[in-house]
Amino acid sequence: MTADQLKDLIAAGIACDHITLEGDGRHWYATIVSATFVGQRTLQRQRAVYATLGNRMQTDEVHALSMKTFTPAEWAAQTD
Repeated sequence: MTADQLKDLIAAGIACDHITLEGDGRHWYATIVSATFVGQRTLQRQRAVYATLGNRMQTDEVHALSMKTFTPAEWAAQTD
């Protein structure tokens, strides 16, 4: 799976303000910013992202996905 394919899958399931992906095709690191995350704890956010991948984690299309998730306000505070 390419970074663009993975980005498209996530963006199709979650309205994202920003997505950055780095990886080698199986192991990925993502930074995801979405207003959807407002009021959610980290685990809820991660589950929402994993849900966008469907069974791709079980079929090993995506072997590993580490992520940082932010609301737009949290992201703005990070970049200041």
